[in-house]
Amino acid sequence: MSGAECEEEVNPTEDEEEEEETVIGLGSYKGKVRMVRGDPSDEMMLLWGLQQPTFSKPNAFVAQSSLNLSLDACGRCLSISQSPSSLGVPGVTGSVMWDSGIVLGKFLENAVETGLLVLQGKKVVELGAGCGLVGCIAALLGSQVILTDMPDRLRLLKKNVEDNLYGDVRGCATVNELTWGDHADSALVEPLPDFVIGSDVIYSEEAVTDLLDTLLELSGTQTTIILAGELRNDAILEYFMEVAMEDFIIGRVDQEGWHPDYKSPRVAMYVMVKKSMP
Repeated sequence: MSGAECEEEVNPTEDEEEEEETVIGLGSYKGKVRMVRGDPSDEMMLLWGLQQPTFSKPNAFVAQSSLNLSLDACGRCLSISQSPSSLGVPGVTGSVMWDSGIVLGKFLENAVETGLLVLQGKKVVELGAGCGLVGCIAALLGSQVILTDMPDRLRLLKKNVEDNLYGDVRGCATVNELTWGDHADSALVEPLPDFVIGSDVIYSEEAVTDLLDTLLELSGTQTTIILAGELRNDAILEYFMEVAMEDFIIGRVDQEGWHPDYKSPRVAMYVMVKKSMP
């Protein structure tokens, strides 16, 4: 632009800056996401500053001391068995439900109902499926779901799948062993899934590398990853973001796309897609 055409510089307002950072749709998700760019520590500061997770009640949607959790989803009452006695075992988190799993499952239901996601006929792999609630909901929404977890956690997972996916189910579900960092079974990668989902899978720095190796193996450029997690340790989430941003485009899901009755300031949700090869 020439000097004669130049006008007084107009600095963008905060609203305009926020609008630039927010996009409609990432991967197969058609709702609003806030792109994670630059230094992931900025995302942590914004996330903890906006949501202030430490000031809200934990386990708002679950009762981890109970042997059973009931949840209405997709027109039926799901009954999820838990194993509270295993909760104290180091490294075992999937024996009971966490808020992030409830939030993710109800998010999928709401996103399908509002047209933000299409799961009918899609191949979905759930990582760290634990009690299996999220994968069961995905199957009820029409997906061909493979729920995965460590070998010693498959018994409870299989029980919950069998107990809840009976009768008229739009999709289907199977249970497979998967240890992050190991090569995935051919059933998981042939063909590559349309979606990879997981709740509370970012829980230790030691597991981040193996988790990302598995996400890379399971993902093509047409795969959409949706992860929800409890906001406990900003350093672990920041480390995950720092490493993941090398290979993935990441956006935080705007809470207006969540189920209206299942929102929590203690939970964050991200959509990720694999970067195209140069």
